[in-house]
Amino acid sequence: MAVNIEKQAEQALNLINRIYTEYNKVIVGQQEMIEKMLIALFTGGHILLEGVPGLAKTVAIKTVASIAGLDFSRIQFTPDLLPADILGTQIYNQKTSTFTTRKGPLFSNLVLADEINRAPSKVQSALLEAMQERQITIADKSYTLEQPYMVLATQNPIEQEGTYPLPEAQIDRFMLKINVEYPSKEEEIEIIKRMSVPGLPDIKKMVNKNQIASMHKIINEVYIDEKLFSYIVDIVNASRDPESYGIDKALIRYGASPRASIYLAIAAKAYALMQGDTYVKTDDIKTIAYDVLRHRIIISYEAEAEGIFADDIINKIFEKVETP
Repeated sequence: MAVNIEKQAEQALNLINRIYTEYNKVIVGQQEMIEKMLIALFTGGHILLEGVPGLAKTVAIKTVASIAGLDFSRIQFTPDLLPADILGTQIYNQKTSTFTTRKGPLFSNLVLADEINRAPSKVQSALLEAMQERQITIADKSYTLEQPYMVLATQNPIEQEGTYPLPEAQIDRFMLKINVEYPSKEEEIEIIKRMSVPGLPDIKKMVNKNQIASMHKIINEVYIDEKLFSYIVDIVNASRDPESYGIDKALIRYGASPRASIYLAIAAKAYALMQGDTYVKTDDIKTIAYDVLRHRIIISYEAEAEGIFADDIINKIFEKVETP
């Protein structure tokens, strides 16, 4: 089995590197974004992207869909959006006196929910069923969504007018939250050069649905020691019971749920594999923990007033929790 997983890991890394090569034909920089997108794609998770407009979030997602040969749809969330706009609806045929179902944009493999916090609660609930249950209900019939299925939702951190804060229950369904940063000066110069040439380069399909399913199986085979399971639970528990770890209780309103522990273990396995390893190290857990925890740790008003963010709390947790 050990020899088998070593060979599978080598093949997986070759495939990932080929994906990176195609991705870099279109996108300059943003390596963290593609890395985390692949982690979610290969493990069946969803992603929340936060960043100002103009950072190529949409182009990056469309590029991944092209590389993987997956159906892609983009939904611009607005305050007047209705559940039927994203789910689909039934159309009555007067000639046959029957209803036919017209499926909405949620029936895709990769769904970009742009500015998700601009849609009202009924739309959020409709999206939640697709994310969690992998099914969509229209009238009295439920439709199972084709795998792989991933929702990538974006939030604009600047403009909050006319937005609906996402419920914690929905935020918790996102495996990772990625903060998309500005490019470096060198990267921005390269972006300008590329945009001066009309058209985008041709993207080759590098992976199919069967290979994505196989990647999921390989990730499950990545070894994680019992001590690291305990380490993961300690990290998550420190967000719920900060006083026991010497962290100021007044900084945290709510800690992370058990789903955080599950996702942290799965994401750490995927991250380790993408580094060419067949086992998880503490550094793998520490690296991916920010993306798994930053939207699950709800900081207090006192912390906000002091300019302390969720990532700062995670730093404190790493300082206080003993590393195995």
